[in-house]
Amino acid sequence: MRRPWADYWWRPFKKIDDIEISHVDLTPEIEFEAEAFEWLNAEERVRWERFLFPGPKRRFALCRSALRRLLCERLRCTNDDLTFAEMEFGKPYAIVQGKPASISFNVSHSGGHGLIAVAAEGRIGVDVEERVSNRHLDLLVDTVLGPNERNEIGSLSGGQKLSMFFNLWTVKEALIKALGAGISLDTSKFEVPSAMRKGAKRSVFKLPHLSDVRWQLEDLSTDEFAAAIAYELEQ
Repeated sequence: MRRPWADYWWRPFKKIDDIEISHVDLTPEIEFEAEAFEWLNAEERVRWERFLFPGPKRRFALCRSALRRLLCERLRCTNDDLTFAEMEFGKPYAIVQGKPASISFNVSHSGGHGLIAVAAEGRIGVDVEERVSNRHLDLLVDTVLGPNERNEIGSLSGGQKLSMFFNLWTVKEALIKALGAGISLDTSKFEVPSAMRKGAKRSVFKLPHLSDVRWQLEDLSTDEFAAAIAYELEQ
């Protein structure tokens, strides 16, 4: 019999076609953190030890253990069968019994919230950001946004400006993570579709330098955090 969701630190958040998105509660909880640590393998425990502060330790353990459980359930494998490797820019992929698994996933966390997106195939990226004040906001706006985005956000102030920035940034970050491009992609060179900048929750998008690939972008934001997902559409 499966435990009730109240006994887990993660739970279903949204389902889009075959993509399952889970929310991870990253607030301090000794019992959950101890159970999460038990799911980490030897290499992950060494990585956990290297974090200097409790917050990063907690976020890593809770997100990685939740990811392990979700993937084991989807792949029908044991935790001992599952390991991870990384692509060129650090994006992880799953390995089951020594062979790359045919599954796509991505993880993001910020403050007390984590999101995990899992799909059967195709490139996928997810990002979550708590809407907290940032004294470097104007510098970030000038650095990561395109000209139209800067003009539109420039007419706002206070909470509206902060909210719009995080909405735009999470969409861009989700797309970067889906590509697996890391910081090599200049986010000021492309803009979030106009419809999403005006409030639409989803849009199809093509990067200027990759016009043969279509991406579905979706705003997953709530009152507590800004979030977005980007996933590759079939050609």
